[in-house]
Amino acid sequence: MMLSMANVLSNADRTAVVAALVEGCSIRATARMTGAARNTVTKLLLDLANVCAAYSDEKLTCLPCKRLQIDEIWEFCYAKAKNVPPAKQGIFGYGDVWTFVAIDADTKLVPSWLVGSRDIGSATELMQDLAARLVSRVQITTDGLKAYVSAVEDAFGGDVDFAQLQKIYGNAPSGPETRYSPAECIGCEKRAVTGNPDERHVSTSYIERQNLTMRMSMRRFTRLTNGHSKKVENHAAAVAVHFAHYNFCRVHMSLGKGLDGKGRAPAMAAGIQTRKLEIADLIAMLPDAEVKPVSK
Repeated sequence: MMLSMANVLSNADRTAVVAALVEGCSIRATARMTGAARNTVTKLLLDLANVCAAYSDEKLTCLPCKRLQIDEIWEFCYAKAKNVPPAKQGIFGYGDVWTFVAIDADTKLVPSWLVGSRDIGSATELMQDLAARLVSRVQITTDGLKAYVSAVEDAFGGDVDFAQLQKIYGNAPSGPETRYSPAECIGCEKRAVTGNPDERHVSTSYIERQNLTMRMSMRRFTRLTNGHSKKVENHAAAVAVHFAHYNFCRVHMSLGKGLDGKGRAPAMAAGIQTRKLEIADLIAMLPDAEVKPVSK
């Protein structure tokens, strides 16, 4: 069914567009599926991202997380770093872009994320934001990126149990048929950095699974395609919408069922809300929505 071609999409039309985007469709594919213009789809994404970011910032506070896993995932904007024109080299948003993500191992909630460079500045900003959202001491596991050591110290001081898990890889496979195959992981090294982390919970399994969810749910993160973001602002907008949908709308099978007998979203498991939001609820928060937002 084609959408209304009026200047302003209805709430139902907007819901259809966003439903396609959060399930991994590209801007162009969404436009073809729904009949909305590409520029209209992009504008809706940017407008909704502002609403989602504000809503997430308001709700993701005083969190009782106990075990957090943190990782950074690579993508590129505009062009791959080697193909960025000389005039744009060294400017953030052209070439490599990294998304830092923290996930609660128990509730699968993502309390904090950041689109930036893979450096100490971005790592520190993420950790400071994360520390401000927690109410008690936590255990944190990251990969072996050195920037995390000073970032955790700066944000948490000694009031944290922090460990790093460094994976050890063998030689990368050779030959044209294995060009895109990763090197085999032949072991892991666990290293306590601060406090007294429980070795049983020094793991990055959940955050690595979240990396897969991101690549499956956002076309911009799909490897070996031309679906990458052309502007870093659009890239960050897609991430904000993704995590609002993931935290508040998307059912996670491992979290069981709520009081209504239906599946639970991570925000329900974390005690932030009592019901799963729908995409229509996010749309209703837009300033020019047809109806007022439903009560939370």
